Amino acid sequence: QVQLVESGGGLVQVGGSLRLSCAVSGRTFDNYGMGWFRQAPGKQREFVAAITMSGSSTRYADSVKGRFTISRNNANKTLNLQMNSLKPEDTAVYYCAANRGGGLSSLSRLYDNWGQGTQVTVSA
Repeated sequence: QVQLVESGGGLVQVGGSLRLSCAVSGRTFDNYGMGWFRQAPGKQREFVAAITMSGSSTRYADSVKGRFTISRNNANKTLNLQMNSLKPEDTAVYYCAANRGGGLSSLSRLYDNWGQGTQVTVSA
């Protein structure tokens, strides 16, 4: 089991950048694939990005490809999401999640552990 705590959200103008972090507790962080999801008001939770256990492979939703970068530091047990060129439609609560399968799944039901979320608001 791992516990996840996100940070780094906030209010930013269109075109700006934010860096989200997810601190992970537990001894087996590098046994988990990790992902970021988001949920806007009135919408379903959607996949943003995922990274494998080693960090060697990543996957992105088409809506963020080329703007967002997911990374992880297994030594420090952190997961990051660098978000550039932010748009109003990126406004949502962002969640980090861990999956014991270790892969690049975009399906939220395959993730075993979730953080509490951090709010990102992009103003026009």
